[in-house]
Amino acid sequence: MRRTADNVHTIPAGAPFVDTLAAGILARVGNDPLELAACTVLLPTPRACRSLREAFLRLSGGRPLLLPRLSPLGSVDADALALTSESLPSLHDALDLPEAVSPLKRQLLLAKAVLAAPDLAVTLPQAARLAADLGRFVDEVHTERLRFDGLHAVVPEDYAAHWQETLKFLTIITEHWPLILQQEAGGIDPAARRNTVLETLAALWAAAPPPGPVIAAGDTGSIPATADLLAVIAGLPNGTLVLPGIDQDSDDATWDAVRADEAHPQHALARLLDTLRLDRRAVRPWNGTAEPRPARARLLAEAMRPAATTEGWRSLEALGPEALDGLTRIDAANPEEEAAVIALLMRQALETPERRAALVTRDRGLARRVAMALKRWNIVVDDSSGRPLADTAVGTYLRLAAQLVATRAHPLALLALTKHPLSAAGQDAHDFRASARALERTVLRGPRPAEGFDGLLAALKTAEWFEFDGQQPFLIDWVERLRALAAPFAAAMQGKAPLKDLVDAHIAFAEDLARSADESGAERLWRHDDGEEAARFIHDLRQAADGFSDVPGPEYPALFEALMAGREVRVRFGLHPRLAIFGPMEARLQHHDLMILGGLNEGTWPADPTADPWMSRPMRKAFGLPSPEFKIGLTAHDFVQACGAEAVVLTRAERVDGTPTVPSRWLLRLETVLKAVNLDGRLDEQGELWLAWARQLDEPDRVQPVSPPEPRPPVEARPRKLSVTKVETWMRDPYAIYAQYVLKLNVLDPIAADPGAADRGQFIHQALDDFVRAHPGVLPPDPLDELLRLGRAAFGPLLETHPDVWAFWWPRFQRIAAWFIAVERERRATVKPLATEVKGQLELSGPGGPFLLTCKADRIDRDGRAQGLVLIDYKTGTPPSAREIELGFAPQLPLEAAIAEAGGFEGVPAGAVAEIAFWRLSGGDPAGEERPVKGDVATLSADARAGLEALIRAFDDERTPYRSCPRPSMAPRYTDYAHLARVQEWSAGGGGGGE
Repeated sequence: MRRTADNVHTIPAGAPFVDTLAAGILARVGNDPLELAACTVLLPTPRACRSLREAFLRLSGGRPLLLPRLSPLGSVDADALALTSESLPSLHDALDLPEAVSPLKRQLLLAKAVLAAPDLAVTLPQAARLAADLGRFVDEVHTERLRFDGLHAVVPEDYAAHWQETLKFLTIITEHWPLILQQEAGGIDPAARRNTVLETLAALWAAAPPPGPVIAAGDTGSIPATADLLAVIAGLPNGTLVLPGIDQDSDDATWDAVRADEAHPQHALARLLDTLRLDRRAVRPWNGTAEPRPARARLLAEAMRPAATTEGWRSLEALGPEALDGLTRIDAANPEEEAAVIALLMRQALETPERRAALVTRDRGLARRVAMALKRWNIVVDDSSGRPLADTAVGTYLRLAAQLVATRAHPLALLALTKHPLSAAGQDAHDFRASARALERTVLRGPRPAEGFDGLLAALKTAEWFEFDGQQPFLIDWVERLRALAAPFAAAMQGKAPLKDLVDAHIAFAEDLARSADESGAERLWRHDDGEEAARFIHDLRQAADGFSDVPGPEYPALFEALMAGREVRVRFGLHPRLAIFGPMEARLQHHDLMILGGLNEGTWPADPTADPWMSRPMRKAFGLPSPEFKIGLTAHDFVQACGAEAVVLTRAERVDGTPTVPSRWLLRLETVLKAVNLDGRLDEQGELWLAWARQLDEPDRVQPVSPPEPRPPVEARPRKLSVTKVETWMRDPYAIYAQYVLKLNVLDPIAADPGAADRGQFIHQALDDFVRAHPGVLPPDPLDELLRLGRAAFGPLLETHPDVWAFWWPRFQRIAAWFIAVERERRATVKPLATEVKGQLELSGPGGPFLLTCKADRIDRDGRAQGLVLIDYKTGTPPSAREIELGFAPQLPLEAAIAEAGGFEGVPAGAVAEIAFWRLSGGDPAGEERPVKGDVATLSADARAGLEALIRAFDDERTPYRSCPRPSMAPRYTDYAHLARVQEWSAGGGGGGE
């Protein structure tokens, strides 16, 4: 084998790699199209192959070409490349390998082995996630060409018990997995097959070189099997190796430090050159291409110096300002602003014909934000990393379909599925969603109906309110049709069933539900990019699930999600041809006119080393696995390569989710070098300008404070009937009265609401009311037991179905009951209960006509000593203060006294009110408290009535507006209409009502 420097070349980071490579290949083959077709070009990734294809087309000027055979090194087609295998039949036979086991098949088989592991209690979805981690570990071990039996030497007996347990668990892959592969999988591990193909191909070409030129370009040889193949290609008579961006200018001491520094961008290349036994200075520039921006290349090389040689910064020679030509840094305030700046940069690039721009980032959130920001200009950009299938429309729909059945038609799961755009059940999709919304409004708001579709039907049949005549039978029929569609899937999920049967039932239900009035479910479900990827996933899953053991039905949705994880959807059509979003791996060898490197924060780019679930850092090193620093070095090489473009913008966000961030280590190194050569600050000059432009995109031309709303409806539209509690709202927030009684806007209850504070108050009121009604005179022999019995009846099934009610509410009620009985025993000597939960009303006059005041008093007693009525209001919350009552902003009890004095309560004779009081029932310490309202009751009552009459007269004038919180100091603690009144907008802008 001959290996000389003539076979090994490099393309500098500043040159467009694929265009330079294509130009060099064309220069070598001349004008003979057959010579070009005889070439074989190996590149690191499929995307790099597509980019080289496009580069050939650009260089040909539209002239047809017979392109070389292009193949990614990671998935070499051994049969296609073994051009001379006929002369070596033994090696040709070795290329006839079994197929790699599918990822889903391997995940399920490993999950099965995890479940069988002793002393490990996991569910099937948890086992599937562990299996995915195990599969990645297996591939990593095969990639490094290690043997699993070496694990025992890595974990000696004196290691912690935790690692001994880990080693015991890893017997799944050290002992059981090889047998499973042989007996059940019908294939070999993907990384093992790739290694075998590359090794066999290397042996084949070493023994019998192919007749045409073989060029391997752009790879750093980070995979050992790939490095061996590259060494063989470099030694072929017709072989050529083109390496990306070798540093040939640094001194020998620095290069020696590079060999030891795994985090350095040149470390992988240095290791490859050592494998080739070549000196870096002997590597020749490809096609004579020189670095087009040498000053910037030197700046980046200095910034990336190995840590052992950074003392060289002290004696660093001056760099001219040309080192920063085309280089910009932008520090945005947050990710939203960063995305806006990047989108603006990409949009501006389109103003120059043929100019191309790309964002390179590891931050998937930033990539999504930029893609959305570009849509303001109707630009759809190619995101090479794709979008997780689980987050797409079809992936979400499939997950929701499984959750609906698994949760027995829980209201939230039901509404999430039936409101999905793909749901139709044979109807027009719009009409189907309208029916779902109608079901929500009629029975799903408030406490959850009983489980299952039967519970929904029972709730519909007993519901008292519907929006129009005939809606009840319509919704009953709608739910019954939905139940019929889900019935086969629900039956399959009862108990245990084979995974393949569950998948078939799941997809049948999804397709039936997706069917519309004029299209089949399959047509609607599988036709777009996400549908096609979902169809491939389901096909792979059905094949992998064949023969898999039974799955518990309740675990199926989580298992389905775990198996779907990692599947990506990439949009293929309608993308802008000159813009792209890449991850660092996808960006390798890509060269656009403008390269934007986004998300340059420590922990994002480079990423924080992930914790290995199986081995500690020393154990990985002892076993032979690459360190986290080696991966950082590869990422650093991607960073340096991308920084070689004509125009480069480095962006980061100073805060993410409100948390301050640390700039990427590469930015900090760049800052240090720029300070050393007196160029600090110049990198940010253009960045401030772009930030200002991005901020102006959404800034209004003029900011004008918003005034509070002042609606003035006609008198005939204003309410003529209010309860005493709503009178308090009228005083504190008139706009809430306008919204509720004029606009007829009522607050919707939460969906499947858990009991809250209002429910607790209702239960306590009901128990106390039932007790006083049942025993208005003499108390029963054991009053506390009787009250607790009534309390259990009031709380009902919540004591069994809601542990928090039993754990928190019931003990408080027990304390309230004990306090209440003690008070009743003392009061009953002089006070007799007259009525509880009694309705009352009082008609008042106003300019607009009669006004009816209504109420429901919690309790009215007669005090034998004071010869008057006692009005009591139970408060499970905080009672109003004496000042609020005195000023008229808490008029509930004084107005009830006015109604009592006028004889407005049913069954309660008119009479003077001797006392009004709040009973605070907290269940804490103390459990209860009597709080009589201070002051003369007659005076308070008269003042409250006079104040209400004045309020009626004021609002019977059309000129009186319904302002929102006119007196901020007396605003209600909570209002349901603050968002409608836009309180935050006008209060922040300086608007607001006065006292």
